Amino acid sequence: MQLVANVAVIHNLEEYPDLMPSMDTLHSPKLMHKEMGAQCVSFMHAGEQISGVRFLVFAPHASKVSVIGDFNHWNTNDHALRQLDAGLWGVFIADLNVGERYKFAIVDSQGKSLPHKADPWGSHAEQYPSFASLVYRQDNYQWQDSAWQQRAVTEKHKQALSFYELHVGSWLRNDDGEFLTYRELAAKLIPYLQKMHYTHVELMPISEHPFYGSWGYQPIGMFAPTSRFGHPDDFKFFVDQCHQAGIGVIIDWVPAHYPEDDHGLTNFDGTALFNDPDPKRGWHQDWKSYIYDCGKDHVQRFLVSNSLYWLEQFHIDGLRVDAVASMLYLDYSRNDGEWIPNCDGGNHNYDTIKVLKWMNEEVYNHFPNAMTIAEESTAFSGVSKPTFLGGLGFGFKWNMGWMHDSLSYMQEDAINRQYHHDTITFPLVYAFSENYVLALSHDEVVYGKGSLLGKMPGDEWQKFANLRAYMGYMYGQPGKKLNFMGTEIAQSREWNHDAELDWALLQEPNNAGVQQLIANLNQLYQHEAALYQRDCDPSGFEWRLQDDNADSVLAHERIGDNGERILVISNFTPIPRDNFRLGVPNAGRYELLLNTDAESYAGSNYPVVLSAGSDKVQSQGLTDSLRLTLPPLSTVFYRWYPVN
Repeated sequence: MQLVANVAVIHNLEEYPDLMPSMDTLHSPKLMHKEMGAQCVSFMHAGEQISGVRFLVFAPHASKVSVIGDFNHWNTNDHALRQLDAGLWGVFIADLNVGERYKFAIVDSQGKSLPHKADPWGSHAEQYPSFASLVYRQDNYQWQDSAWQQRAVTEKHKQALSFYELHVGSWLRNDDGEFLTYRELAAKLIPYLQKMHYTHVELMPISEHPFYGSWGYQPIGMFAPTSRFGHPDDFKFFVDQCHQAGIGVIIDWVPAHYPEDDHGLTNFDGTALFNDPDPKRGWHQDWKSYIYDCGKDHVQRFLVSNSLYWLEQFHIDGLRVDAVASMLYLDYSRNDGEWIPNCDGGNHNYDTIKVLKWMNEEVYNHFPNAMTIAEESTAFSGVSKPTFLGGLGFGFKWNMGWMHDSLSYMQEDAINRQYHHDTITFPLVYAFSENYVLALSHDEVVYGKGSLLGKMPGDEWQKFANLRAYMGYMYGQPGKKLNFMGTEIAQSREWNHDAELDWALLQEPNNAGVQQLIANLNQLYQHEAALYQRDCDPSGFEWRLQDDNADSVLAHERIGDNGERILVISNFTPIPRDNFRLGVPNAGRYELLLNTDAESYAGSNYPVVLSAGSDKVQSQGLTDSLRLTLPPLSTVFYRWYPVN
């Protein structure tokens, strides 16, 4: 051990077994995050306990690596790392404290000094202008969510899952217009989620990202929750509080690409260490970012380890994986001549397919109560099928087709919907081909697309009525539910990441009515087993009326495991339907559960049948039928009770 600037330093880690990383651990995605980067360690030497930080970084093509920080006045000569096996460099520095700022100074194989690099495995980072990594100790935070963590493993496909997608920086600001901290967010958001009866909050990416305007989708610190909103322990507190309130936490995870900022993974050791050097495979033209080269073993382990890291260290309940389609296809968003086929001449990216399968296997093996959700916009087969059956292994997939088709239909003037009836019914053709989440995400309310309310046609009353009917239709459809923040208050402007939601709108009856409706829809969805138990099973859905394009009326029944039945009817015109005859397969009584046109939701409160007994009158080919009234621009839910 030598003294450098009055600090004890161990360059030759091989001489200290307690400091040497285990190669078995480094090859285990479940464990390698506990070795890489800056780790606080203690060991005995000559009868004395020595504590400090061991730095470990992968830079196989570097000729020199140093760690620099406030502790050595950012001097690149004081604390050089010694090269170990397998491209690793390491050093131990005694008496460094948690919170110390540091970066890696790397010299490439030609002797050229590279821009100083943040730690790829760093768990805490500063914002602009330093972007420095900070020494962090994972075991300081004392979790209080043991009851949540130890809950019985359940079949997620048969649960009611309702996600509230949220961008932390623009949901709510404090009185000074500044970001809420993670702890402030916990205090404000959790009671709101409980009031709205959401089961999960889904956070847009919180991995550290240099550009706020990327919304987190250009991450550099894959292992660090962004410090814009506080310390990593503050983020743990947020998750902990959610769990104690019975709310799950999903995060958006971005393994597809990374930005070109100099302090990140770009040209990390003087080579394209994390991407393919050929831009036809290694550069994403749309997003101006580098694509991870999943053909490299260290990239595979880096990404899979990161997925497990969030679940283990931050108790996250699942990962929504961003831009999966861009990972699956070598020709994604490329013209002829701009991509390189695979070894079989096709466009499937075998390397990333392998990594996605491996990630899903590891997640479900180590965290059986977690879930993985793919944002995948193509017809790639088996996205949510287990890997042992040839699938990618995701638990769920966003139903982008349902989102596109249903919104396309809703944007038509009511009088024209009769000509687009197949648009709204077509998603049911493939509704059970994957385990779907019906997602009305942030992507639908940005870049000039307007808000959901703004997509609805008609005058003000019709816009709100259309939105209410549409939300009712969504909750009656098979598939888990996701709404982006602001949908529930019928925000009229499209989302702006630089401002909080327009909460003042809740002073208006129409907006408050939509909020109350979505809270009640979440309640209904979770209370009625027929609305969620068979979300992913075709036996849980039956059309009652599919082809009434002239009246733009749709009716179906949802069926639970014990034979429960919920009848869902949508009238997508402003014309009420009196004495509406609908065939049903089972005699009995149908009791109204929810009407999106009710006065409590600022609807027209058109008279509706509260309880209807079936008649022996043939309709739609069935021997029994109901006589109902359908309010204008509405969705109604009825529960079936059999004849005594």
